[in-house]
Amino acid sequence: MGLSNEMGDTMFIHIGNDHVVRAREIVAIIDYSIISSSSIIKETMEHWEEEKKIIGPASTAKSVIITSDHVYLSSLSISTLKKRSSMNSMLSKMDDLSSLDHSF
Repeated sequence: MGLSNEMGDTMFIHIGNDHVVRAREIVAIIDYSIISSSSIIKETMEHWEEEKKIIGPASTAKSVIITSDHVYLSSLSISTLKKRSSMNSMLSKMDDLSSLDHSF
């Protein structure tokens, strides 16, 4: 679920496996099943693994969330993550509306 902090519009997304990331740090979300079908992605994942940048178990992974600092393997599907990011957008708009001056 997305949250807005006191600093403004920083939104977070719970990506599963007890991990939460800032929405603005997400570079890409890809389906875990395509890793084996692309040699470039497979090599890149192997490189990130060597650098200890991959977080999360591959055994339950359905999606890969690439951020500016790490790569998260998530047990959540891309469609679930998309719904959560859409919820962030909706919550952000609600926050914008709640800050309007309601004095009539």
